[in-house]
Amino acid sequence: MRSESVAKVGPYFILSSNEIKTMSSADQKQIPNSNRKLVWTGRVISGLLALAFGMSGLMKLKGGAEFAEGTAKLGLPESMRIPLAILELTCLAFYLFPPTSVIGAILLSGYMGGAICTHWRVGDAFPVHIVIGILIWLGVCLREPRLWAVIPWRRR
Repeated sequence: MRSESVAKVGPYFILSSNEIKTMSSADQKQIPNSNRKLVWTGRVISGLLALAFGMSGLMKLKGGAEFAEGTAKLGLPESMRIPLAILELTCLAFYLFPPTSVIGAILLSGYMGGAICTHWRVGDAFPVHIVIGILIWLGVCLREPRLWAVIPWRRR
């Protein structure tokens, strides 16, 4: 990455549009230290979300009385347990695999949108689901420098 092709906007260094590509490890070493911290912050956020989604998916696979009680309260049939687990774990795999992380964020956002709608329909609180949806995108935006070029940052 050439220094003359990088425009500084706020705390971010934005790649020009013709440089949006998969960054090699040599390119990643060129990311300024302040941005490396942002990338690692995004990785930590994504890792914590991965633990939560992974545990949720595995608990769905396991099933049990608690899960049956929860799905009954939400008006979902027990037969949705395995498809929901597979869906959740598949979305998570897309989110964690770097070349498909943006697609994974889109899929997990849709999954969380369904969760919000389901909880809203039965009168449950859903602000935590909204926060999780925001964290999904925050994690992927911070850990994926290619997205910095397409996010419409305000310029002074």
